[in-house]
Amino acid sequence: MTPPLPQSILFCCDHNAVRSPMAEGLMKKFYGLETYVQSAGVLADKDVDGFAIAVCAEMGVELARHKSRSFDEMQKLGDELSSFDLIVALSPASQLEAMEITRFYALQVEYWPIMDPTGIGEGRDHKLTAYRKARDQIIDRLTSKFGAATT
Repeated sequence: MTPPLPQSILFCCDHNAVRSPMAEGLMKKFYGLETYVQSAGVLADKDVDGFAIAVCAEMGVELARHKSRSFDEMQKLGDELSSFDLIVALSPASQLEAMEITRFYALQVEYWPIMDPTGIGEGRDHKLTAYRKARDQIIDRLTSKFGAATT
């Protein structure tokens, strides 16, 4: 039996440009609007990666309009990390940052070791294969945690 969906979830990675936007978009696609979903990065110094946009588009998930943001930017905009029921870190650096920021709060931080596809592959086809693997790892973790997609 799978646990109920959290009311709110934050996915985080290094730059909020590949893994965490993919996880945010896939969570929204699979489980609808039952859960408030956001994503952030330790830094927000990059635009959403074109390969991430492409492999998510294959699944009907639109990422082209996603604006990368950092933990600091979230907090400046009023999104308190303590208000999330679950924070899912998709990289070691984001796990450390999330644990540091939330050390005084009673909330759950999980680490899902999703591969970073950005430096893998030569040529478009090989790169797309690497990004699909990262996307599919996220899908596997989502469905293991929350059950089959509801939408």
